[in-house]
Amino acid sequence: MLYDVAVVGSGFSAIAVTINLLRSMPDGTAIAVVGDDVDFGRGTAYRTEFHLHRLNVPAARMSVFCDVPDDFRQWLASNGRPSDAQVFASRGDYGLYLRDRFAALLRERRQGVRVDFLKSKAKECMRRAGDGYSFHLTNDTRLDVKSVVLCLGLGNADLPVAGADASDRIVANPWRLKWLSTVEPEEEICILGSGLTMIDQVLAMREHGHKGRIHVLSRRGLVPLPHATDAPPAISQRLPEHREISAILRSLRDQVRQGSDWRAVMDGLRPHTQALWQSLRREQRSRFLRHGLAWWNIHRHRLAPPVRQRFEALLEDGTVVVHAGYLKVMEQHGERVRMAFRKRGRPDMQELAVDRVINCTGMERAGLKHSPLLLSMQQAGILLPDTLGLGIIVDDGSQVCDVDGKAQQGLYAVGALTASQFWEITAVPDIRVQAKDVAERVAAGR
Repeated sequence: MLYDVAVVGSGFSAIAVTINLLRSMPDGTAIAVVGDDVDFGRGTAYRTEFHLHRLNVPAARMSVFCDVPDDFRQWLASNGRPSDAQVFASRGDYGLYLRDRFAALLRERRQGVRVDFLKSKAKECMRRAGDGYSFHLTNDTRLDVKSVVLCLGLGNADLPVAGADASDRIVANPWRLKWLSTVEPEEEICILGSGLTMIDQVLAMREHGHKGRIHVLSRRGLVPLPHATDAPPAISQRLPEHREISAILRSLRDQVRQGSDWRAVMDGLRPHTQALWQSLRREQRSRFLRHGLAWWNIHRHRLAPPVRQRFEALLEDGTVVVHAGYLKVMEQHGERVRMAFRKRGRPDMQELAVDRVINCTGMERAGLKHSPLLLSMQQAGILLPDTLGLGIIVDDGSQVCDVDGKAQQGLYAVGALTASQFWEITAVPDIRVQAKDVAERVAAGR
């Protein structure tokens, strides 16, 4: 069978694209959704049952429909949940919302649009003679399609020390949650990385009854900052004509020194972020990734106030200790893991001996190595990796570019894979806009 469009992936990008295809495609359309995750669209993030795993964006900005901005709030209200504009809903509830809205659209379009869920992974892709693409799936079947939307997420970052192997005491991927059930209450833990993933795992361990000390080690020792309880309105930004990052940073800092809330300043920058990124030269982008990314992340990707309060309490009572330094040694010795790191800004080394190490250095930077499909497409010349590791090269319409830099009709990417072009493309408010645009382009045959 020849499908009109294949959506490759199982996470939020995939369900957002499929929802918009259901709203945009004409009767008689056949859609294939390729992925082996049993919770389509929810993934690890939105199927959590921990009540303290909260969204990092207020409910008012979390509708999956960018043209129906209050839809998520309406769902919350109809299900007896708090629905204020600034409420930070649970991630589990958001997963249920996605499930409900997707199911409703499937029912609405069931007579006109066929949606087949192929519980497999795509491992190879090639161009079809004439037009379209063929995929080889891991269940040894072939899938022929006219158009493709790649919605593949990111792989977990590797352990930061060469030669360190995952084991029962060194958890390489914290999202494989079986390890949580093996943690003893008094274990001493070291978490590598101090971002949002670290916060999630600290709270998950406490929920499971862990009471021991938790060391957090990252190069700068920076942890995410909170949203304001009463969010100030965004301050509209007029960026300096000189687009050097240092000049932009001076402009933002000057506003804060003059009394503006830094959150309002950052929120005012948001409408300009993608255009600003696209105006930067490669060397400017590289410098930002080396020197500014950690600071950007803690100010831009903020915590719900209740989550930050819970984490601060753990910092204050000494349960969580944050270290800034560079990990040099990590070796398992029996039931313990020996670690040595150089403190930031100092030549001396510090050693730790802990019961377990959790890799929370985040997701790999939109690379290809976690995906056999993307690697095969690179080898076939169908896609071109970004030289800074920010996914693949796409044009401003999210069409995937081949090895010669030419956009290919009918081949799109959505989400983190397109960070090279759009930078801010991992959060719901950004992805939903991109998903709608791509679905409409597919429907129009562009």
